[in-house]
Amino acid sequence: MSIQTTNPATNKVLKSFDEMTDKQLETAIEKSNSVFQEWKKISYGDRAKILHKVAELMRKKKSELAKLITLEMGKVIAQAESEIDLSASILDYYADNAADFLADKKLNPESGEAFIRNSPIGVLFGVMPWNFPFYQVVRFAAPNIMVGNTILLKHASIVPQCAIAMEELFKEAKAPEGLYINLMLSGKRSSALISDDRIKGVSLTGSEGAGSSIAAAAGKNLKKSVLELGGSDAFIILEDADIDTAVEMAIVGRMNNNGQSCVASKRFIAVEAIADEFLEKFVAKVAALKVGDPMDRDTQVGPLSSEEALINILDQVKRFEKAGAKILVGGKRAFDTGAFMQPTILTNLKRGVPTFYEELFGPVASFYKVKNEQEAIDLANDSPFGLGGSIYTKDIKRAIQLADQIDSGMVFINQPTSTQPDLPFGGTKNSGYGRELSQLGIDEFVNKKLIRVS
Repeated sequence: MSIQTTNPATNKVLKSFDEMTDKQLETAIEKSNSVFQEWKKISYGDRAKILHKVAELMRKKKSELAKLITLEMGKVIAQAESEIDLSASILDYYADNAADFLADKKLNPESGEAFIRNSPIGVLFGVMPWNFPFYQVVRFAAPNIMVGNTILLKHASIVPQCAIAMEELFKEAKAPEGLYINLMLSGKRSSALISDDRIKGVSLTGSEGAGSSIAAAAGKNLKKSVLELGGSDAFIILEDADIDTAVEMAIVGRMNNNGQSCVASKRFIAVEAIADEFLEKFVAKVAALKVGDPMDRDTQVGPLSSEEALINILDQVKRFEKAGAKILVGGKRAFDTGAFMQPTILTNLKRGVPTFYEELFGPVASFYKVKNEQEAIDLANDSPFGLGGSIYTKDIKRAIQLADQIDSGMVFINQPTSTQPDLPFGGTKNSGYGRELSQLGIDEFVNKKLIRVS
């Protein structure tokens, strides 16, 4: 099978790559397992040198790596460059902090002495998505390499050049051969790998369907898994919010990465006192967004990741319309060529119908007017997802009280859900389980070994 780079701005196939053979795959797994036996003995300081070097190379090559992102999945170029900066900062963060995070933890038993020692568990298998081709990989790989584990990485099939580039960075950084291996595989072959005894854990960021498949395989084989799946983040605007700021944040929250982010703001919920004002300004801002070539620095919204992704979301919008939704702006393909969609706002969505509970993965926002904050919370929680969410108000104490009532892994106040190295990232409900980033992110794939001295 051929794995291809297709530029979503033109829908033209640019490069093709052969999928790995079974023999090549076996060689990769064995190499990863073999290098683990040595890597687990390496000091934190020597592990850190590799990550710092990869971070240095990413910054040095930022322009070419960012262009690869834009070429393969359509992210506007400035955001692609920011992704490279973020990825490098995550590498440095774990290189700098892992030794402290993983230090022995002394316990205080009734008698004798005891402590917890963090140990690596072995070869880890990562299945990563196309929407943040370097960031998603780094937030999984960096902490686990510092733990002493080794990485097999199956990337999304539409970003093969990004996948190859990530592996090349480790090679150029003089990492031991086999520490980080890119697996050029189709998705269909991923779940089968989990039964291999040499693989000790699996992490996936992707769809509910993919997560369910990977979790089932991991459970069947008694292996630890971490899942970050879809999201349908609520964006709640209360009556005392700064409306102009909330509108600006709504554009950032919904249209970043061309609307293709698990933690994008997707459901905009405004209390009736300010709902009309917010919606009027939001519609005007969305209608004015410049859609176009993602390599052009004036472009605000680029193409979706593929023609298939565009067709899927256009179909969703049609089904929403049939279920009673109203299109306030957009709703159609933007150009004849490329996977471009008009930035869109839907309203009049009905709770209780199947479409209401779907994730909209693209530049499409849904808007709701509610009577009060309790209705806003009830609506926010009426979702199978629980990844992130945000609240807009001048009353921070009130916002924190409301955040306590939202069923999600993250709640941001006066800012859309975002990410940085020292904050944990993850969700609940159908958005998955486990955490990445911060100290929590380094604790997922470790053996917390008790050592007891009588």
